[in-house]
Amino acid sequence: MAFTLSSITSTDVFLAFVAGLLPALLWLWFWLKEDSHPEPRQVLILTFLAGMMMAVVALFLEQFALFAVNKTFKSFSPAFVSIFLLFVWATIEEIAKYKAAKSVALRLPSFDEPIDAIVYLITAALGFAALENTLFLLKVIGAQGMLVGFITGNLRFLGATLLHIITSSIVGASIAFSFFHREKIFHNVLGGLLLATALHTLFNYFIIKSGSANLFKIFIPLWFAVVVLIFIFEKIKGLKKNNN
Repeated sequence: MAFTLSSITSTDVFLAFVAGLLPALLWLWFWLKEDSHPEPRQVLILTFLAGMMMAVVALFLEQFALFAVNKTFKSFSPAFVSIFLLFVWATIEEIAKYKAAKSVALRLPSFDEPIDAIVYLITAALGFAALENTLFLLKVIGAQGMLVGFITGNLRFLGATLLHIITSSIVGASIAFSFFHREKIFHNVLGGLLLATALHTLFNYFIIKSGSANLFKIFIPLWFAVVVLIFIFEKIKGLKKNNN
């Protein structure tokens, strides 16, 4: 998510913000339909905004991690440093999205059924993705123009945003399956974060290794994961206090 701003106009900023925000809102609308008991709108908005704020926090932490990893592991091979840095960045982002949801929605009475955990984690993830995509598009638009920015925005709509949804859903599911077993929540969330971080790291690694030529091949497993996620939604909807 690291970037440098070149000379950009206020129009560029506006268009990048819209291009980053609208896909996230579209995804949010899609997933909220899966919740048969809609969450309070104000809680969803606050969770989305918390996700955006945590994207800023993550950006600064990632810049610090870049400096720290390069300095600490300067005697290691560039390949190791790159992979380790991807892992550190993925860890930062997954924890940031989880903290966004936990600090707002998961503390409120509206979190009253297992499926809410996934709904709120996805909401935080989409807020995170909206700002992350905006910052990324600002860099692309400033360096290569609006057309390239538009194409890149569509690719991030398909890939990066979807990745954030899936990885945060893993964490959300770990919370959901602990809803009636609070004694398991620490280990479940830890496992969910580790799995989400591993998937996030692998996706970013294959993106870098494959380049733009094979992007759509990399996206195929993500779409398969969406199908699995829909089934998990249905499974969690059926959770009851005495049957999970």
